[in-house]
Amino acid sequence: MRAAVLHETGQEKLEVLDDVEAVGFGPGKVRIRIRATGLCHSDVSAMSGVLPQPAPFVPGHEGAGEVLDVGDGVTALKPGDRVLLCWLPACGACPSCRRGQTQLCLAGFLNAGTPNFRRPGGDVFGFAGTGTFAEEVVVDAGCAVPIPDDVPFDIAALIGCGVTTGLGAAINTARVEAGSSVAVIGCGGVGISAVQGARLQGAAQIVAVDPVAFRREAALRFGATEAVAPEELPDAKQRITAGEGFDCVFEVVGRSATARTAYEATRRGGTLCVVGAGAMDDFLQLNMFELFFDEKRILPSMYGGGDVLRSYERAIALWRAGRIDLAGLITHRVPLAGINDALEQMRTGEALRTCVEI
Repeated sequence: MRAAVLHETGQEKLEVLDDVEAVGFGPGKVRIRIRATGLCHSDVSAMSGVLPQPAPFVPGHEGAGEVLDVGDGVTALKPGDRVLLCWLPACGACPSCRRGQTQLCLAGFLNAGTPNFRRPGGDVFGFAGTGTFAEEVVVDAGCAVPIPDDVPFDIAALIGCGVTTGLGAAINTARVEAGSSVAVIGCGGVGISAVQGARLQGAAQIVAVDPVAFRREAALRFGATEAVAPEELPDAKQRITAGEGFDCVFEVVGRSATARTAYEATRRGGTLCVVGAGAMDDFLQLNMFELFFDEKRILPSMYGGGDVLRSYERAIALWRAGRIDLAGLITHRVPLAGINDALEQMRTGEALRTCVEI
């Protein structure tokens, strides 16, 4: 079958090969035919080495498709079921799951160390235990979440990561309050979803911050009340909040520099919500006095900061009701053979989300 493979960490392009085999099928597993997958910035971060991932590997973790086969012991799924891929399934038994913090379950990360694919030259991993830039993938049954028939594969794929992450950051983690002021730094697919989440929560002012004009213009269509370039943020802070700072600022880039900017744009007693996934050697510096004196809440948000299955259901309900725009997030579509075009669109900021149709 065909899959897009990164041979070595640090390479900028993927090679689409037709000699890849999905492996690992057996008890408790499902085989899925991928129909659509989104390109998330985390895929690019894994390729560059910002996020740890063994190589060679097949990127992609934001996908949806059809179940081809189920292993022994799998009773909740059957061939033909339409599913989205959950890259961080909850085991239901660990301390995090028992506390109700299923987004912190580590069971899914264990899958990342087991090869999902094989080529004549050896094993190939799947990013985050999945690897959706492939025609087929074998995953634990818990990774395959059934979707209603009225949800298209491309919409379901987005719900599998970016939409859930951005919406959840605003609703679950930051709990944006009605009438509040919000800034969102980084307006790709996840940032735009955070904008939509803040709008749903009733924020009065939502300032979208991004260096790319196309993304700033798009943010206005999705509910931002204003969109500015990064160098214009101090002026927006002065005009909108009289210099006090925003009630809530979302950092959706994953860099200490933008997290520091977000901290400084947050009012005393406000909330900095860190959504971007950054590198292990990139440190955010705060002095102990400002940490104490400003009493700003720093809240990281992992996969939307809540139960992902409930978050999927909520996103579908909001989409059906016309309260959120998911189709508008997909600005480009490419076949698997055009995956490197999608990567370029991501890196330049030309796309909010590119849907790879497989």
